[in-house]
Amino acid sequence: MPVKKILVVDDSPTERFFLADLLHKNGYDVLTAENGEQGVAVAKTGVPDLILMDVVMPGLNGFQATRQLARDPGTQKIPVILCTTKNQETDRVWGMRQGAVEYIVKPVVAEELLGKISALVQEVQ
Repeated sequence: MPVKKILVVDDSPTERFFLADLLHKNGYDVLTAENGEQGVAVAKTGVPDLILMDVVMPGLNGFQATRQLARDPGTQKIPVILCTTKNQETDRVWGMRQGAVEYIVKPVVAEELLGKISALVQEVQ
């Protein structure tokens, strides 16, 4: 399954713009959402190939949104990469237990993110 469409879920307009711009420049179609609730809704309607999910957001946080997506038959096959400022090992472990496939600590390094996306594509093939 090639990754073509990526959903970026982040409450920071600056972070959304940075990630969307980076992904566009690397050939991906990008959907965006500014909170967890919106992210879950866009994932169900837009059916992205991958989701980049912030953790610290008002309302439904990224851990909760990832858990909802992982438990929903309509979205459970969409891989989620958590992109967050939470840099503790316990946060990473908890995020993976919620259903994330990868965990990246902000500030996001473009090469690291693109490498993880490429690695996901290789794993699926």
